[in-house]
Amino acid sequence: MDFFPYGEAELAYLKKRDKRMAWAIERIGMIQRPIIPDLFQALVHAIIGQQISTKAHTTIWGKVQLLTEDITPQSILTLTPETLQSIGISFKKVGYIRGIAQTMAEGNLSKSQLQGMTDKEICQTLSALSGIGTWTAEMIMLHTLLRPDVFSYGDFGILRGLRMLYRHKEIDKKRFERYRKRFSPYGSVVCLYLWAIASGTIEELTDPIVKQSKRELK
Repeated sequence: MDFFPYGEAELAYLKKRDKRMAWAIERIGMIQRPIIPDLFQALVHAIIGQQISTKAHTTIWGKVQLLTEDITPQSILTLTPETLQSIGISFKKVGYIRGIAQTMAEGNLSKSQLQGMTDKEICQTLSALSGIGTWTAEMIMLHTLLRPDVFSYGDFGILRGLRMLYRHKEIDKKRFERYRKRFSPYGSVVCLYLWAIASGTIEELTDPIVKQSKRELK
């Protein structure tokens, strides 16, 4: 399995920029975040996972892997829509997947093409695909294209991690942008730590919103 690459240079920079982040990095240590290097596989994986549970996502992805030895645009196009639907992929998602497969099979989209673009251009190109929104495009940028400075305002885990680490009850766009600038050019590495915090890796860090809600119920 491959993981998002980063090391001491990125961590030293972030520790110098922010004391709270430095504390979190020391507490958590190095994070192994799995990546999907293949662009088409990453896009299919992302579409399958939309609006379903993690367990269902894992199950359906495993069934896709059983259908074809190698998940490529060409191999997916050899499968009928009915075959893809039979393993639990919705009619709409099958259309998205086959549309992207056709686009890539015709040479109109590739990982090498994207790598020559700016982050903004990549996001615009990917989110123009049916079934791919801004957040999904940003996750592809981080987990497949390995862009170092992805910091998604649309990611609930990132927002929750910021609330928990910095004790904010709200992360509006203006405050988020201040953090983005502070952590640039290594926003992607910060995301790894914020996701870890949001999932409860540091037990004493709670979400201020949750605490507020509990008080209001008393």
